[in-house]
Amino acid sequence: MLVLSRKKDEKIVIGDNISIMVVEIRGDKVRLGIEAPREISVHRREVYEAIKRKEAEATEAPEATEASQDTDTPAPESVQS
Repeated sequence: MLVLSRKKDEKIVIGDNISIMVVEIRGDKVRLGIEAPREISVHRREVYEAIKRKEAEATEAPEATEASQDTDTPAPESVQS
C-alpha cells in the first residue's frame, strides 16, 4: 500500500484521469473530493461491499429457484388420442 501525506486542497493523481483532493479536515475526519470519468464507479467501501453482496444474492437466487424446480417427481405423461 502506498501511503501519502496531503494537506487541505492538495491532490493525489491516479493515472491520467483520476484525482483526489483533500477538501476538508475536521477532527479525525477527512473529506475527499474525487474527480473521475463517469464510467469509473467510486463508492465508500461499505457501499461497495453492499452492492457486491446484492449482486451475489441476485446471481444465487435464480440458481436456487432452478434447483427447487429439479425434483424427483416424474413429469406427467403426454396424453395421446
